[in-house]
Amino acid sequence: MRGSLRTFGPLVALVLVAAACAAPRQSTPTQTATAAGTAAASATPDFTGRTLNIVTGGTGGVYIVYGAGLADMLTKRLKVAASAQSTPASVDNMKLIRDGKADLAFTLADTAFDAINGKNRFAPPEGKVDAKAIAVMYSNYMHLVAKASGGINTVTDLKGKRVSIGAAGSGTETKAIRILEAYGLNATTDINPQRLAAQDSADALRDNKLDAFFFDGGLPTSAVADLANSTAIKLIDQSDAIAKMNSKYGNFYFPAKIPKGTYKNDADVVTAGVANLLVVPSSFDPALVKAILTAMFDYQADLVLVHPEAKNLKLDTATQGSSIDFHPGAIDFYKAKGVWKP
Repeated sequence: MRGSLRTFGPLVALVLVAAACAAPRQSTPTQTATAAGTAAASATPDFTGRTLNIVTGGTGGVYIVYGAGLADMLTKRLKVAASAQSTPASVDNMKLIRDGKADLAFTLADTAFDAINGKNRFAPPEGKVDAKAIAVMYSNYMHLVAKASGGINTVTDLKGKRVSIGAAGSGTETKAIRILEAYGLNATTDINPQRLAAQDSADALRDNKLDAFFFDGGLPTSAVADLANSTAIKLIDQSDAIAKMNSKYGNFYFPAKIPKGTYKNDADVVTAGVANLLVVPSSFDPALVKAILTAMFDYQADLVLVHPEAKNLKLDTATQGSSIDFHPGAIDFYKAKGVWKP
């Protein structure tokens, strides 16, 4: 018996040594932390199948076209399920963000400011909106359109006329009322107000159902461009309203020229400009914000094919001119690009 034990002893020892050599070695704390950090840094979040509702604007405007293009690009590039919803635009879009019915929203800077501060259209009982900006997209131009033969040459000539001030719940409506006020006109009593979206306004002017209409949009706004191809129109200057609007409502407005020839106009026309923002709820996933912005800038060419205003999405201006705070995910993105200026 003892002999047997002595005979197997060396063999057992060899097996134990082999097992010890084959066993995984315990990493030092430093090695483990380094490996985990490297893996985390290289990991790309997967948002496949994540639904995103992007709220835009009405037919004939820029928001609906740009937003549809953004939804398509994000679906292709991030593998999310993004969709673009047509709405009356800025005011309603901020309410949809507030009510948890939208993930991204196009909105005007003046509307966004009112929304997060609970002012004007968002005063009680409506309620403020908890939202943050992720990009300043491009500038809006207030189109005030009349027929060339209609005898309307200034904003004050609108008195007593049939005028569309934009769809109810739109940023156009808010801004048009402020422009009229700056020229001493009441939007309820001094004009015959209509509340039509861009395409419906253009159709009504062409058919002599309106004398003029407001629409706040980028260049070119398709409803106005199409109208100019069939009807001789005139664009009305609003430069005298800008300082008065800024004095009363906040420093959101600036002179914005619609260049000669944009709508067959024979001269530049000064309008009241305002920045367009892309906003998200404050609780939105910061990693997804960064992924969205990365895709928007990496695949900007996809967006430009949809609408020319996408050319104005630039790193050096995307953080300039917002009326509300930026989302932390957006701040991280712009810091990494070296363009964040607090």
